[in-house]
Amino acid sequence: MTVELHHRFDGPAGAPVLVLGSSLGTTGAMWDDNVDALAQRFRLLRYDTRGHGESPVPDGPYSIDQLGADVLALLDRLELERVAFCGLSIGGMIGMWLASEAPQRVGRLVLCCTVPHFPPRELWDQRIETVRAQGIEPMVEPALDRWLPPDVRAARPQAEEHLRALVRSTPAEGYAGCCEAIRDMDLRDRLPRIDAPTLVVAGSQDPSTPAEKVRTIAHAIPGARYAELEGAAHIANMARPEEFERAVLDHLGA
Repeated sequence: MTVELHHRFDGPAGAPVLVLGSSLGTTGAMWDDNVDALAQRFRLLRYDTRGHGESPVPDGPYSIDQLGADVLALLDRLELERVAFCGLSIGGMIGMWLASEAPQRVGRLVLCCTVPHFPPRELWDQRIETVRAQGIEPMVEPALDRWLPPDVRAARPQAEEHLRALVRSTPAEGYAGCCEAIRDMDLRDRLPRIDAPTLVVAGSQDPSTPAEKVRTIAHAIPGARYAELEGAAHIANMARPEEFERAVLDHLGA
């Protein structure tokens, strides 16, 4: 059963729609720094993934099929037949699912700092156990260490604090349920079926989804392009916003 995702629009009503899918432990507010640039060309649709932000938090486990179906249901509810989709981390995983499951709905695709398969299971089992026993707090600082490189944290402490607040506000059950979806996901066989023009973006300093693993997505999707943002870690859109926006807008033809 799908849930009714919380969402918001930014940008001119008549512009093409670009859907933005966020990382584990954040909400659509993860894209705040990018709205001004992207909304000059697009009507941005930001949503909170199941279990995050203001979206419903059903008991886990969740699956990647459920997370993807939630987004399809949102598009149906908003009567959006075809959109561009840009997703980062678990948002990118949802993007891979969408573009392979419902190719007629995705015109162009951006997959950022993401992978189609994320072993070892033990990593996720440990996170799930910790969050269900102790709440979200043990996840906060380790996430920031992976997400923003030291130079960005030093130069732009407001970006670090913004992400800290997003992670800290994530419901423990929603975080754990999405960890279960990532743990059990394997989208590798789907990649050759994606026919939307695809840009794959990696951060050169990303310890969560290292560039060499992200690059394999570009090899597997026919005709996909690959871009690597120098000095970016996992939340590349915040670490190197101008370079990220330029790559996305160029790919989307804006």
